[in-house]
Parts: sequence; structure tokens; C-alpha cells
Amino acid sequence: MSVAGLKKQFYKASQMVSEKVGGAEGTKLDEEFKDLEKKVDVTNKAVMEVISKTSEYLQPNPASRAKLSMLNTMSKIRGQVKSPGYPQAEGLLGECMAKYGKDLGEETNFGGALFDVGESMKRLAEVKDSLDIDVKQNFIDPLQGLCDKDLREIQHHLKKLEGRRLDFDYKKKRQGKIPDEEIRQALEKFHESKEVAEISMYNLLETDIEQVSQLSSLVESQLQYHKQAVQILEELSDKLGDRMKDAQSRPRKEYIPKAKPVIEFGETNEQSNGGFTQTSAPPARNSATEQPCCKAIYEFEPENEGELGFHEGDIITLTNQIDENWYEGMLRGQSGFFPLNYVEVIVPLPH
Repeated sequence: MSVAGLKKQFYKASQMVSEKVGGAEGTKLDEEFKDLEKKVDVTNKAVMEVISKTSEYLQPNPASRAKLSMLNTMSKIRGQVKSPGYPQAEGLLGECMAKYGKDLGEETNFGGALFDVGESMKRLAEVKDSLDIDVKQNFIDPLQGLCDKDLREIQHHLKKLEGRRLDFDYKKKRQGKIPDEEIRQALEKFHESKEVAEISMYNLLETDIEQVSQLSSLVESQLQYHKQAVQILEELSDKLGDRMKDAQSRPRKEYIPKAKPVIEFGETNEQSNGGFTQTSAPPARNSATEQPCCKAIYEFEPENEGELGFHEGDIITLTNQIDENWYEGMLRGQSGFFPLNYVEVIVPLPH
């Protein structure tokens, strides 16, 4: 640093000490300038706080917010960011539901419903990804740019203005010891810095419509997100409603206990199991004729000609198996076809 530069630093430091410690008064700035400075200061605080709270809104999880901040570099290349790079809570829940839905079997009521909800949650996660990226690019990034460029530039001008004020006030107090030309130059530089700072603050506050546009982008992104989320959830609600109606309309299958084993007590020997042996239950007695038959476990209403109707509990004589899904049988003198899954075979047809 030059000798002149060192002297200037000394002047500013001396004046600052005089004002802070000795109570000396410096040159006062006009009220209009102070009002501009106050509004810019509030704008700076507002922008910084809004950026922070918007990140928390997008990702309440602090670890995910840390990953969100890494998008700064990527989002500068517009259109290149296709994924935020971290899992959404909706996606994690959807993966869990879909996995167990498959494990339970999509043909079951609970398994199928779990799978449907899981797939919808994964779709919600994709919509949330789009929201995060849109808000990052169209709201957070422009505000961050305002902080990094315009507001930082204003802070630089204000700092420079304060330095020149201190330099001018020091020289003015020592008028007679310091040449008048040097004092005049210090005053000119002070006014020059004041004008530059004032213009930069005025321009920032007068062009705040840009911030309104950025807020509009935030609201539009949220609106699109909620519209798509509502559509996904409405489709899911309809699907679950249809599933419930279908389940309620199906005939309920009764539980039929299996035959219990019969325990026969006999003489004990070394190979016996404690003096008794276990055998299978004897086969149930068939009808007197031992003819093939089945028991109806659901009521069946015939819809087509040639079908045989019956009530739950009816014993139907089997005469023929049409295919893997239909039998032919007789009941109360009537002959016809009926579905295999409505009956339980008691005596099978001979092969």
C-alpha cells in the first residue's frame, strides 16, 4: 500500500475512534438517503430469510435441505436438472407400500390396495420433484442472484461511502493543518460515493416488480403441484372405492375345518410313541350309493339356459366335468351346468 493509502487509512481510523469513543459528530446524511438505506436493509434481510424458509418448506428434513443446496451449480444450466437428487418422503412410502402389496399378492384385497396406493404415492413424489426444481430455478435462484449481485454491490457502495465520509470529516476537523485542496477533493469523493450508492439503492427499490414476478412463479409452481396431486389422489380414491364395492359384492367363502387326526391307544413297545399311535381320520361316509357329489358353498343363480341353480348347503350329484371351471350335475330332478368354484367336492368323479 502506498504512503497516501496508509495516511488515508489512518485518517479514517482516527475519525472512527473520535466518534465512537469521544462522541464527535460526523457529517449527517439527509433523511431521504437514510430512508432508502433502511428499505434496502429490510429488503436484504427479507430476501435472505425467505430463501431459507423456502428451502425448509420444500424439504423439512435438514439432511435433504443440504442436498437441495447442492443444486445451485446444476440449476444454472437451465433445463438440465431433471431430478432434485434426493428421495421424496412420498416416494419412500410408495416404494414400501408397493413392495408389500406385491408380497401379499395383488389378487388379495389388502395387497392390491397397498400396491395401488404405493404407485400413486410414487407419482406424487415425481410431482413433488417437479415442484422442487421449478421453485429452485424460478424463485430461489433469482433471489439468490439478487443477494449475490445487486445487494452485495449496494453494500460495497455504502461501505465505500462510509470510508470517504470518515476521511472527509477527519480532514475537515484539521482545516488549516491540511491543505484546502485536499479537503475539497475529499468532499467531492464523498458526494460522488453518496450519489453512486443512492442511485443503486433507488434502482433496486424501483425495479422490485421483478421480485413480484418471482413470487408469482412460486405460487404458479405450487398451484400446478396441488392440481396434479389432487388429480392423482382423486383417481386413487375412485380406484379404492371400486375395489371396496367389488369386495363387498363377492360371496363370502366359509371356513371349512380340516378333519382332526384320531389317536388310537394300544400296547406299549419300544417303537411306540408313549403307548399310543396316531392315525388319520377315517374318510367321511359317502351317501348310500357312494355316488360322486359336491356341496354348495355359495348360492348360484343361473343366468343362461342349461345352468343349474342351487342354494348354499345343497348336495349336488356330479355327472360330468365339462372343463377345469364347470361341472354338470343333478339336484331335485333338475340337470345342468354350474361353476366349480361355487362348490366343494365331497366324492370326486371317477377318473
